[in-house]
This record gives sequence, C-alpha cells and structure tokens, in this order.
Amino acid sequence: MNLTEKQLQKTIKKCIKNDRKSQELLFKTYYSKMMAVCMRYSRDHDTAQDVCQTGFIKIFEKLERYSFGGSFEGWMRRIMVNTAIDHIRKSKKELTIIEDESRIEDDLLEDEDIELSEMLGIGVADVVEAMQSLSPAYKTVFNLYVMEDMSHKEVAEILGISEGTSKSNLAKAKKNLKVILKKKMKENEEP
Repeated sequence: MNLTEKQLQKTIKKCIKNDRKSQELLFKTYYSKMMAVCMRYSRDHDTAQDVCQTGFIKIFEKLERYSFGGSFEGWMRRIMVNTAIDHIRKSKKELTIIEDESRIEDDLLEDEDIELSEMLGIGVADVVEAMQSLSPAYKTVFNLYVMEDMSHKEVAEILGISEGTSKSNLAKAKKNLKVILKKKMKENEEP
C-alpha cells in the first residue's frame, strides 16, 4: 500500500490529531519496511516486533515534529534505528563489545568484502539469516556502518566505543559473514 505525497501529508496531519484510522493506515503502510529495519538489529522476530512497536509509539509521539522537509520514510527509519540501539543498550548483557584497540586499515577491510561472483546462488534471505547469526556487537556495528552508512566515528559515539573497536568489530563481522555465506553456498551446491 503506497500513499501519494498529498495522501501522506493528510494522513500525518490526522495522526497528529490522534485520528485512529489514520494512525492505523500509517502503521500498515510502513510496518513491513520498519520491521525489516528492526530485524537487522534483533536476534529474533519477537524482539524485532517489540522494537518495531516501541518505534511506532515514538513515531506517533514525535509526529508533530516532522517538518515535511525530506523523506518521511527516512525520518521514520532514523527513529526505528535509534529505538533498536536503545534496546541494545538496555540489554547490555547481550551487547559485549569486543575491545580491540588495534588499528585496522581500510585495505584490510576491503580484503574481507565478499566478491559478487562468490555470492551467486545466495539469496537475500540467506544474507539476512547470516546477519542474524552474528553476535549482537558485530551485527550492530555492521548495520550502523554498512546499512545506515555511518562513519566509524559516528558508530563509536553512538555505541560508546572507540573508532578502533568499531573498525575491528566491522572487520570481524564481515569475516564471519563471509564464512557463513560460503558455508551456505556449499550447502546449496550439494545435491
């Protein structure tokens, strides 16, 4: 279900006035996209669903702050990402950042990239599943750096870690993803 820009503006204005039908429409329109964001940061579907619902509550609470300048979906996405990070911070027992102050050069990170030719036969679901198997620390850094296009400095500030730790966790996340995806490729090749 897609809304035109005019329909979206009308729906948002009604949501600000607590119109339940408009809130339901907004929720149904964006739920699957926002749930996909939450799944990237969560260990399982139930946790992602909790994060997504909390995120939508925050969206409705902050809706009158949306200025209609820029992408509404992008605005919502930022709230969802922040909600997921808040959830991770609250469950510190899950998030064990591996402190590794060693410097990792960008060319080392590039060596860990998965070649496109190696990924033939691997579907999006396989990649998402592989990401789910990463430790919370690796998955969080990977998502913020790769999926949210943040710098290591920004990742470090958000998570309260050093830039070196961010780089280290990203390199290890990529390495683990590569191993998981290669294993999946071999499974797919077997008759």
